[in-house]
Amino acid sequence: MLSKNNRIKLLGLLLLLGFALLNYLTSTSQPSTTHQPSQTNERLAQSPVAEAYKRKQSNIQVEDSGEVIRILKDDTQGHKHQKFLLRLVSGETILIAHNIDLAPRIENLSIGDSIAFYGEYEYNPKGGVVHWTHHDPKKRHIDGWLKHQNRLYQ
Repeated sequence: MLSKNNRIKLLGLLLLLGFALLNYLTSTSQPSTTHQPSQTNERLAQSPVAEAYKRKQSNIQVEDSGEVIRILKDDTQGHKHQKFLLRLVSGETILIAHNIDLAPRIENLSIGDSIAFYGEYEYNPKGGVVHWTHHDPKKRHIDGWLKHQNRLYQ
């Protein structure tokens, strides 16, 4: 039989182990909430465009998404580009310049639509530009894309 002093030590050790196990189980078994509104600050910190803008970086591949806030007139000088402005979750406003000589135009694009994109980011003080949102027929550049209403444009 254990002495009273040893029983108290054993009880304390068991309680400590119990709390440690409870803490471990509650911290690792909860479902991921990455896309929940409560995780907005975490999303902001992870935005590749927000990071590139903050660091004034250019010529980097980025993937992100945003809401169409303005549809601009097509650029018809040289290669034709469909142009529109997106507001990202991180708060940045960027210009998307989508080459419609190499990829299909997004028809029925409207203000408020969600667009996901993968392309090359170029910094400017207004928020930056994302281009190369299409395939490269010469295979010298990474292929990019736009996604609108579950349709991929590249």
